[in-house]
Amino acid sequence: MDFRPHIEKFRGRFAEVEAALSDPAAFANPQRAQELAKEYARLKEFVAAGAGYLKAIADLEENRALLKSEPVESEMALLAKEEIARLEAEEKQFALKLQFGLVPADPTDSRNTIVEIRAGAGGSESALFAADLYRMYSRYAEARGWEIESLDSSPSDLGGFREVIFQINGQDVYKRMKYESGVHRVQRVPATEAQGRIHTSTATVAVLPEAEEVDIEIKPDEIEVNVCRASGKGGQGVNTTDSAVQIIHKPTGMIVRCADGRSQIKNRAQAMTVLRTRLLEAKIAEENAKYAANRKSQVGTGERSEKIRTYNFPQNRVTDHRIEVTLYNLSTFVNGDLDPLIVPLMTDELEEKLKALNT
Repeated sequence: MDFRPHIEKFRGRFAEVEAALSDPAAFANPQRAQELAKEYARLKEFVAAGAGYLKAIADLEENRALLKSEPVESEMALLAKEEIARLEAEEKQFALKLQFGLVPADPTDSRNTIVEIRAGAGGSESALFAADLYRMYSRYAEARGWEIESLDSSPSDLGGFREVIFQINGQDVYKRMKYESGVHRVQRVPATEAQGRIHTSTATVAVLPEAEEVDIEIKPDEIEVNVCRASGKGGQGVNTTDSAVQIIHKPTGMIVRCADGRSQIKNRAQAMTVLRTRLLEAKIAEENAKYAANRKSQVGTGERSEKIRTYNFPQNRVTDHRIEVTLYNLSTFVNGDLDPLIVPLMTDELEEKLKALNT
């Protein structure tokens, strides 16, 4: 595929957005300015990828010409072969980045994200697994420079979580985290297992792009707000004041509770954000259901009805069932190195979108 015409388009649009952002009048409309800033960051990445791609192509041509002009076993020929192998890998990486630029951007990809982890089948072991997933995502977020804000949690007796809800803020959070939605299965010997038998447990993960007020309108008479004293390990005043907030959305019966902050005002704002986000998810799921029968792949849709990944501790193995990829570095993976599976999932979805564009 010849990317040169697309690279020129990226450069042209990048110059237009850069000029628009340099005009003070653009900031008279904060929402428009924010959209331009996001587009600028996205285009900057593609322009850089385009420059890298063109350089790799030029260097490849030079080294291939050198290889033809030198004796097969000469030192220069051997160096040229090594350089060609490196440049071919580099060319593929830049080409993949450019392909992402050809697909229309999903406006939710750049949004902050709310993650909800709940223990599933397996009793106390599933709650411990939910805590492991929370630590895994926390370390992944830390490695990417994202910020995590706790919204609510329900600890289990053995140190796990029956439920934990948190928000991740940063660049392109939903773009990468959306693939984590689904049923996660763990196979290992629980700490409470005296006979060394392997148990299978599950936890569900919901990944929701943060809804904005323009996405979902909630009227004051549609909600019932209750405040109460937070429970559990609070300390520092968290469970000694009426700071916990519970909101009931009357039209749907949806209940949201936020209790991890000391401020009732902050907990109410966070609870409204979670409610708005869940309502947006329900709206998107309803729209997706209309077209689900015609879709070959459900990667990234957030459906939680099927197992998406298995974590097998005895074999140090993690398998993603959507793309049939298995890695034998589970210990590294659960410590936050998720990209070896997230990147292939992103590539798989990209290929499906490119096919749809071509047809």
